[in-house]
Amino acid sequence: MSGSVQPETDDFSLMAQVRDDREDAFRRIVDRHQRPLLNFFARMGASSHGEDLAQETFIRLWNYRKKYKPAAKFTTFLYTLARHTWLDYVRRQVRFQLFSDRYREENPSSTDGGLGRLRKDLDIQAALDKLSPKLRETLVLAIHQGLAYDEIAGVLRIPVGTVKSRVSNALSTLKEMFDEHP
Repeated sequence: MSGSVQPETDDFSLMAQVRDDREDAFRRIVDRHQRPLLNFFARMGASSHGEDLAQETFIRLWNYRKKYKPAAKFTTFLYTLARHTWLDYVRRQVRFQLFSDRYREENPSSTDGGLGRLRKDLDIQAALDKLSPKLRETLVLAIHQGLAYDEIAGVLRIPVGTVKSRVSNALSTLKEMFDEHP
């Protein structure tokens, strides 16, 4: 693939074909964007479920194919779908955690002696997990997915100034966390 090819233009034409139910074009979209989506979900804290969430995102893309209009960058649309997929996943996790907590209260068992916590303290992903969802998703989209602030604003439907503020706050919070535990 030469450096002069514009992936977004390519994505727009592929989506036009996908809108016409062309599965080969859809496979090309999946091949092109699967790895960045897996990275997004891993950075959002769902690494063990990343493949399922990416697949669910692509299913949503297929289901929305007839409604897709290239008004913004394709990746803005795709990450909007991914974000909704992730939020649904988080809601399911919260419900599961509530169930799990109730179960543990009724059936206490042994612990790992704190080793899991120690491993988490050493892990950057654990630090990301400690950020609020708003700060984490903004930081992940900016740093790990490489989206520009205006693209992030489009995905999250917030002003660019709010994006800048959230990225700054997230970085400050992470710095404080790592300063506390060198």
